[in-house]
Amino acid sequence: MRVAMMTKEYPPEIYGGAGVHVTELVSHLRALCDVDVHCMGAPRAGAVVHVPDADLSAANPALRTLSAELRMANAAGDADVAHSHTWYTGLAGHLAGALYDIPHIVTAHSLEPRRPWKAEQLGGGYRISSWSERNAMEHADAVIAVSAGMRADVLDTYPAIDPARVHVVHNGIDTSVWYPGPADPGTPSILAAHGISHDRPIAVFVGRITRQKGLAHLVAAAHRFDPSIQLVLCAGAPDTAELAEETEREVARLAAARDGVFWIRDMLPTTQVREILSAATVFVCPSVYEPLGIVNLEAMACATAVVASDVGGIPEVVQDGVTGRLVHYNSYETDAFEHALADAVNAVAADATVAAEMGRAGRARATAEFSWARVAQQTLDVYRDVLARR
Repeated sequence: MRVAMMTKEYPPEIYGGAGVHVTELVSHLRALCDVDVHCMGAPRAGAVVHVPDADLSAANPALRTLSAELRMANAAGDADVAHSHTWYTGLAGHLAGALYDIPHIVTAHSLEPRRPWKAEQLGGGYRISSWSERNAMEHADAVIAVSAGMRADVLDTYPAIDPARVHVVHNGIDTSVWYPGPADPGTPSILAAHGISHDRPIAVFVGRITRQKGLAHLVAAAHRFDPSIQLVLCAGAPDTAELAEETEREVARLAAARDGVFWIRDMLPTTQVREILSAATVFVCPSVYEPLGIVNLEAMACATAVVASDVGGIPEVVQDGVTGRLVHYNSYETDAFEHALADAVNAVAADATVAAEMGRAGRARATAEFSWARVAQQTLDVYRDVLARR
């Protein structure tokens, strides 16, 4: 079997969970079948890169993406299966399926209608991305959802889809890359470089500056953190200039009100993120929308307790009271969410023994339940099922 894996992100250009998913899936799937990676961005080894039409250099980013997808679809003629990820490649998969009479599988990492704040970033392009996603989802031979919560969202958002076509395959985690421990031997400590103390509790956030990740709620909640808690924000790549300014203002206000606030804006290498997660007393995931949340698995694999919102697929990863704490979120009671988030962080950070027990349970769960080899096999099973039905 030959698979055309279609993605916007691929190493070294990865900025989100979908990129991590594709990278790991391809690595493990290549032991089971032939995989051709089709991606966007700069030229690189191990993938076919497709760029937008030069005549559209000044066009809306959504239109530029569609033009790259036409080239991607054209290049998939040797494939037995087209597998697209996110709206950025959904049209390419759909067209390849129609052009070459091969099945098209979509992995749903998120849904455009559940992320209305993207209109701030894309303008009218948000309507184009939403159309492209709907088209791909409704016509795909199969949809892979990264959690049961995501599957429910897919069927609620796109009721025309036959539920039998929607499969759940969770994201995975490489526990040989994400593990508890200090900085690698011979590598300078990122904690020491920023003056972060091992003698005080550490709460950590890792994520892009986007409405989805709930960073503003965490910063607001941190005004109620116990004074002993240090807050480390590994946050960059803001969606818009306005969001960047808003975050700058609120973090500065927090830092003026209390000490122990550290904002690391650079996109750190995995080894340094691992060091930070391992040193954390508690990892905080305040997302307002999260189909699964690979970053929670990364923290758990580093044996760190997790405090997270109870949205989307997060409850399928974080076991309340076992690997961390879940905090209820809804969009019309944000003050209550921020208060509860602070209470949960304070409670976990106040008891080092309980935090360590949660961390050990998280590591065990990540290792046992979320291997990438398992993800690859389940994905191959979806391919075989689709091909058999055709």
